[in-house]
Amino acid sequence: MAEFKNEKKGIGLGFALNGIRTFFKECRNAKIHLFMAFIAVVTGIALRIHPSDWGWILLSISLVFITEMLNTSIEKLADEVTLEKNPEIGKLKDISAGAVLISALFAVAVGLIVFIPAVLRLF
Repeated sequence: MAEFKNEKKGIGLGFALNGIRTFFKECRNAKIHLFMAFIAVVTGIALRIHPSDWGWILLSISLVFITEMLNTSIEKLADEVTLEKNPEIGKLKDISAGAVLISALFAVAVGLIVFIPAVLRLF
């Protein structure tokens, strides 16, 4: 088995940053998630949520982005393998989309748990 060597230090970081840039540039859902993350952060700042709540909010945002990036990668790779209808590839795409849904529902639950009490404290 051939061993892969990275002669240029830091090139992995460049690939990673390029991947993130491509994700936000080309993926429609990335823009939606970014907008929702922005709303969550602005709301958290406005409501002055507790520092420990920030951990949950940031975890939720990260989890949604990570699952969406993996889902997008799986879908693009599957489309490169074949454009023909394939039930097994369809299942893989559905499963990866389901992961995004679970992470988004988790984020909504965290948002409700964090923001509802913060809003109620205003009254």
